[in-house]
Amino acid sequence: MKKVFLFMCAGLISLGASAQIEAPQPSPLAKIEQKVGLTDVTLEYSRPAVRGREIFGSLVPFGKVWRTGANANTKITFSDDVEIGGKKLAKGTYAIYTIPNKDSWEVVFYKDANNSGVPQEWDEAKVALKATAKVESMPFSMESFGIFVNEIKNDGAVLDFVWSNTAASLPFTVPTDAKTMASIEKVMNGPGANDFFAAASFYQESGKDLKKAHEWIKKATAMQEDAFWMWRKRSLIEAELGMKKEAISSAQKSLAMAEKAKNADYVKMNKDSLKEWGAM
Repeated sequence: MKKVFLFMCAGLISLGASAQIEAPQPSPLAKIEQKVGLTDVTLEYSRPAVRGREIFGSLVPFGKVWRTGANANTKITFSDDVEIGGKKLAKGTYAIYTIPNKDSWEVVFYKDANNSGVPQEWDEAKVALKATAKVESMPFSMESFGIFVNEIKNDGAVLDFVWSNTAASLPFTVPTDAKTMASIEKVMNGPGANDFFAAASFYQESGKDLKKAHEWIKKATAMQEDAFWMWRKRSLIEAELGMKKEAISSAQKSLAMAEKAKNADYVKMNKDSLKEWGAM
């Protein structure tokens, strides 16, 4: 009985140690995903509350670097290069730090987004961009801190930092025009070598119309003559079509290119095929 009692106590202690209480976080996590033109913008940050406190100039001092939220770093991710304050910011993920002042904020995009709060050792070399945000007083108070992507247009939007009765706004632009024009030109110019190669590969590997696959792979190799992997695919399609002479010629071209590129896998595959076809 004593052993049973001790065993039950041990089990209760174990359960107590592993149990976790779920409760609301004082600064809940937020994630925003917004498409601006053709660019994906993602924000991840925690949202502290006012709770009757004086915020800017007190809890968040003027003139000092602020973590811009709570808990882990506030992060922003751009899927394309963007422009902020007339300066280019490369695509990627950044921590956002700010230096609030009464009339303006300095917004800092920091390359290391894995800190918790402001880095203990600030590294100016990790500052990707600094820009000035315009500050306005609001006629009402926002209880929870928020960062929003507003005023969305095809070529840009505005990052709004809002808390208490203060809003700081930072416009940014995205490369919608350049991306759209590139897409239009690509479509209007017709399929490229990779498109023809992909279509031919699918037809050959799926047992579809080999003659159509051969038509496409010839267009691919004509457009990209030094692509040994395309010539390899062409040789296989020709072999399946019974075009042995053409298959050998294509394999020999692929082999020479693969040797020049020092691609051992394609060198071996081509040699194996040429031996099988009696050309080596």
